[in-house]
Amino acid sequence: MSERALFAGVDGGGSKTLAVVVDVDGHECGRGTAGSSNYAAVGLDRAIGEIRTAVTGAARAAGSDVPIAAAWIGLAGVDRPADHDALLPHVRQVAGRVHLTNDADLVLTALPSAVGIAAIAGTGSIMLGRDGHGRTARAGGWGHIIGDEGSGYELGRLALQAASRAADGRGPATTLLDSIVRSWNLGEPGDMIGRVYHHEDKAAIARLSSLVFAAARIGDPVARKFVSRAAAELVLGIMTVGDELDFPEGPLPLALAGGLLTGEPTLRTMLLRRVRRRRAVGPVEVVTEPASSAARAAIRLIDETPGG
Repeated sequence: MSERALFAGVDGGGSKTLAVVVDVDGHECGRGTAGSSNYAAVGLDRAIGEIRTAVTGAARAAGSDVPIAAAWIGLAGVDRPADHDALLPHVRQVAGRVHLTNDADLVLTALPSAVGIAAIAGTGSIMLGRDGHGRTARAGGWGHIIGDEGSGYELGRLALQAASRAADGRGPATTLLDSIVRSWNLGEPGDMIGRVYHHEDKAAIARLSSLVFAAARIGDPVARKFVSRAAAELVLGIMTVGDELDFPEGPLPLALAGGLLTGEPTLRTMLLRRVRRRRAVGPVEVVTEPASSAARAAIRLIDETPGG
């Protein structure tokens, strides 16, 4: 490898795509951003375009261009072999060696030997584990219609439901109604219909989760119930994955990622407290940029056999 060999980690989620490029010593050289690359949500062509935009931007910031030496690309929506097969041929152009996985796998690279459980709660949610035997298990990641419990989207959706019920008088009064109307600059509660159904913006609904946490902090009982429910769902996913794998007695390594778990200490503390009631935990890594640890993990790909 030359001294200018570059390696990328790409974190493609429901809201944005981040690519981080490092050199052979693991030092960051550049980064690039783009829109959502969850192809289940935005379509194959757009997802591929966003990935290329992010990696190209990161490579150029490092004074280079694509293809680079290797890339670990983790994408929301890559949940089945068919997803992998649909995307891999199109992203091979960005690097000589490409490893394509679900975005949860990127988070595991922050743990020693990538062994433990990764819990991600951002726009969506998923839990993924890997034990010392290389076996993997997952829970969640079913998408916003039939899953994503404990995610920003679910909290936003619950907030909208609570607001509509409060507006009608069918449900308890909640500060979420006024905060949503103000946040979205609506003339009246009924205008929520147009914002939700005419725009179909998952990220905009997920961002309402910040209003739920704000309302919970000031004691709104409806919001507090939603936060507690989110923590319970995430803990259920973690323990389900842990039960499927072989982790010896002792602390369970955890990597926490996604905007809700990295940006909302209340949820993170609640989750860890509930997990620790059931077993010892450690180390705990709060992974704010999975793309960075994935980029360093990509350095090892250059010595592996070809494949995806």
